[in-house]
Amino acid sequence: MTELPIDSGDTAWVLAASALVLFMTPGLAFFYGGFVRNKNVLGTIMQSFITIGIVGILWVVVGYSLTFGPSVGDWGLIGNFDYFGLKGVGAAPDGQVTTIPHELFMAFQLMFAIITPALITGAFAERAKFGPFLIFMAAWSLLVYAPVAHWVFDSEGWIFADLKGLDFAGGTAIHLNAGAAALAAAFVFGRRKGYGEEPMEPHDITMIVLGTGILWFGWFGFNAGSAGAANGQAANAFVVTTTAASTAAMTWMFMSWWLSGKPSVVGAAAGAVAGLVAITPASGYVQPMEAIAIGVGAGVFCFLVAQWRAKSQLDDSLDVVAVHGVGGMWGALATGIFATATFGGIDGLTNGGGLDQLWRQAVGVAVVGPYSFVVTFIILKALDLTVGIRANDEDEIAGLDVSQHGERAYVFGGSGPVLGIPEAIPVHTMATGTPPAEHAMQPAAGAAH
Repeated sequence: MTELPIDSGDTAWVLAASALVLFMTPGLAFFYGGFVRNKNVLGTIMQSFITIGIVGILWVVVGYSLTFGPSVGDWGLIGNFDYFGLKGVGAAPDGQVTTIPHELFMAFQLMFAIITPALITGAFAERAKFGPFLIFMAAWSLLVYAPVAHWVFDSEGWIFADLKGLDFAGGTAIHLNAGAAALAAAFVFGRRKGYGEEPMEPHDITMIVLGTGILWFGWFGFNAGSAGAANGQAANAFVVTTTAASTAAMTWMFMSWWLSGKPSVVGAAAGAVAGLVAITPASGYVQPMEAIAIGVGAGVFCFLVAQWRAKSQLDDSLDVVAVHGVGGMWGALATGIFATATFGGIDGLTNGGGLDQLWRQAVGVAVVGPYSFVVTFIILKALDLTVGIRANDEDEIAGLDVSQHGERAYVFGGSGPVLGIPEAIPVHTMATGTPPAEHAMQPAAGAAH
């Protein structure tokens, strides 16, 4: 048997990186779960967790083929069905990454495909019906993520091949894409019941910090793994990732301190995530000092948009637009500003490359954002007009944990569900705030409802 041209070091690293990126989705579940009220913790966590199941199946059957299959025609818009059911995707390398098995490249990209739609869920937290949510996740993965990722990541995609846009690990294809979709979702779902009239503060900031730590840890696989090899570019991506996150965390914290008089724990966590988002497209092309500038920009821009959103009537529950949309946009443009030929072979504005790469980055942003917004809006509107996407008032008051899943995150007394079989919880009674004696529970001290 002929020995395959596989590099064992590269393969080991990308295997590890794939696992790190998968770990980010449970991290996102904790991050988002901490932000919501305690009656919606399980519903919010479930929306991230079950995305692993939905996309994990779709990607194997058809998603990978649509994203990385040979382009249909000469436009570089979508892949064909050559890889349907992973036909021909095996141990030999493919043309994208030549030192690791094709199947490993597929698996690594699967983890990106999983977390991207999960990011959107923060925009409609605490108000989505679960069944229509599943349909939306599947439709969005195939109609939005697959074509955009083909444009950006595939060697035949028009942004990659024709525009020569740079997106090392997904600032445009993942974060801007999800942020634009989140904006559409916030419009279609509308505001939560009681929004602006009752407190809706995070119920568990410790969960937010834990989720941030998991995301930060996994992001090393996200960015450094995108090198596709255990090499100097991966090492640099690793360094600039944590540099940008550290800078953005400090920037957001100091800005919140300046405005409110207190250094916010939530602000530091949100800033770290914003920095991770912003460095993602640039991580293979910039050096550490440029990463500091990108981190400062992420902290400032994302903070200001989050502040504006809080004062507006837009109920993007967990500020997906501010953190991921704005962070991804800034990161994409910053790549055109700060890129250095040392790593990516292309100089940006500050390194003598002029405006050439910056305008290419701007075109990518100008196309991906509107495409994602419009198609997401259409998908959600179609679902809303047919099966309905939002929980009714009664279920929303009761909380998604009880109304959608028949379970509670925090049970104070009682046996609780056994082996995943929810106990019968009377929704109508829970909605009135007067549970019967056998289901009575005391709220956690300081928890927001």
